[in-house]
Amino acid sequence: MRAYKPKDNVQAKAYYTDRFYVSPQVPKSPVESDENFAKDLEVIKSKFNVLDAYIQVGQMVVYINPADNYKVLELLRDECEYTQLSEMSAIDWLAAKGEFEVFYQMLSMNKRKRLRIKMFIKKGEAINSVEKLFRSADWSEREMFDMFGIEANGHPFMKRILMPYDWQGHPLLKTYPLQGDEFAAWYEVDKIYGKEARDVIGPELRDTAKVDRYDSQRFARLGYEVPKGTKITGNEPKNEENYQEEGGVFMIKKFDKKDSVVVDDPQR
Repeated sequence: MRAYKPKDNVQAKAYYTDRFYVSPQVPKSPVESDENFAKDLEVIKSKFNVLDAYIQVGQMVVYINPADNYKVLELLRDECEYTQLSEMSAIDWLAAKGEFEVFYQMLSMNKRKRLRIKMFIKKGEAINSVEKLFRSADWSEREMFDMFGIEANGHPFMKRILMPYDWQGHPLLKTYPLQGDEFAAWYEVDKIYGKEARDVIGPELRDTAKVDRYDSQRFARLGYEVPKGTKITGNEPKNEENYQEEGGVFMIKKFDKKDSVVVDDPQR
């Protein structure tokens, strides 16, 4: 079994000491090592400028100019049999490179091949929507706009999809606070009751991992049940729990918690 590592205040700890740490990548192979990918790359190169291409983890990765994204995906669909757009999104490299990396994950069921199209765009730069080519891009492009602020020109409904329409900021930017900013902390209070109610209600609880054992408003206190909203003194009597209702179940022995045994040996 893996050794247990304490997870106290895990959100407050940085995973890496280097701000621009990039995890090691698996080896890359030349495209020529796969006959199918080599042919697909030649088709793309015959009509568009390819900035880089390689094979990694069994799939081909191709970097293109952002202005060509619609035409490249159309070419892959119509001439190279990549008929499914299984995923698309972006990566925030603004601090390290001043750019976003947008990717499209393509799948060819006939060839049993996966191909990833990538491109870099500047902050504030829009991309061409591919929703008319692949319906799966509809929600993906809206999510990318919602989370990163990247707009897709030509999308039929370029609105937020996860956050409220009037939300401020984009939660997947690396500069976005883990627990949200002032707007996020007071969003529901301000919207429903107005800012004048802040002192009465208090900010929203944004840390979903936090559990206050004396909070009788949001959490049940197993073994020390009290009515909702009761002020906890710490002297509440413990309630023994039974695992069956009164009368039990036919031919099954009634079992009490006090009769349970904790097994310490994982191999037992």
